[in-house]
Amino acid sequence: MAEIHRLRDKTGDSEKVTINVGYVDLGHIDLLVREGFYSNRTDFIRTAIRNQLANHSDAIKQSIVRYTLELGLRHFSREELEATRAAGRKLRIQVVGLAVIAEDVTPELARETIESITVLGVLQASPSVKAALSERIG
Repeated sequence: MAEIHRLRDKTGDSEKVTINVGYVDLGHIDLLVREGFYSNRTDFIRTAIRNQLANHSDAIKQSIVRYTLELGLRHFSREELEATRAAGRKLRIQVVGLAVIAEDVTPELARETIESITVLGVLQASPSVKAALSERIG
């Protein structure tokens, strides 16, 4: 089984998400920030997201098992893909978190070894590899 790492929320390990919030809700958030419950709006939103994820943790765990998803950070090296090709196999990549295809992986190697990709989170790969796999990314 692949080595999986738990991702931490650091500036370099996050993805920007834009949301629209009603004026009254935003006012309530600002009031909580002013009263010192949160350091800023982002702190409030991150806390709210974490609370909702915690509330639904059992459903999340069941889905991960049901769909056979890998959780966390999954790195696919050129060496791993070459070994996959040598074994005559193809990968079905399914990750919740961050999937990284190494920069030295060629589009040809990726096409030969990756049957499908499902990433709930972020896929990092060169533009040429992403283009080569565009029809396999779901």
